[in-house]
Amino acid sequence: MNNMKKSIITLAVAGMTLTGAAGVYAGTQLQKITAYLNHQIGIQVNGEAYSLADRQGTPLTPITYNGTTYLPVRAIGDVLDVPISYDASKQQVQIGGGKGGDNDGDNGANVGLAAVNFTQAQLKGITKAYAKFESFETPYAPAQMVKGDAFNKVGASEDGVNLLFKHMTVNVSPRDYAYLYDGKTVKLSNGVKAKWYTPDKTPMLSFALDDRFVTLSSPDHTLNQTQLEQVAVTVAKLK
Repeated sequence: MNNMKKSIITLAVAGMTLTGAAGVYAGTQLQKITAYLNHQIGIQVNGEAYSLADRQGTPLTPITYNGTTYLPVRAIGDVLDVPISYDASKQQVQIGGGKGGDNDGDNGANVGLAAVNFTQAQLKGITKAYAKFESFETPYAPAQMVKGDAFNKVGASEDGVNLLFKHMTVNVSPRDYAYLYDGKTVKLSNGVKAKWYTPDKTPMLSFALDDRFVTLSSPDHTLNQTQLEQVAVTVAKLK
């Protein structure tokens, strides 16, 4: 399995500029080419047929250019359970969680997190939002966020409390809605089992925490799965 990861990921990285990530490149490093969507090529993973798709469920097609076939790196990374992220400041595709070895089991620990420093007014608003739910008054919130993100506001709905950040939404609810959808089960770095599912066009990560269910998403699709998984393990009771 490790050898298969290496060979396919190497091919996928080579094809990064020919797939959905091409839009992040600019200036003189962007070269126009003529390539072909190759609908004849099928993909198998561990002997089973696999249909390439992005995280919104949109089908993806391999590209053939100058006799070489290119695959979308993020889609391949997801099926092989290898964290894939993109550092815009360095214009660099990051595979795995850190330096050294195969990075198996790293789960992308170095994604760049920062502490969430709620103001007294924000803490008061969060506490007030939870107080609207009987037997659910204890406030929970993430202790960390991805660097560059920022907490905006909190709101309460019939489904729970929504903590709204610039690039992320954290919903804490007394009810589990993830079971209604098919998805992929993952294990977070703290050992908690979570589930990725996509009810619409935005992937969501949901898991049970004490007497409630926490769901994280990035509505503007700025944050990737590895980043949200790392933020997820910091959700806890507010002190």
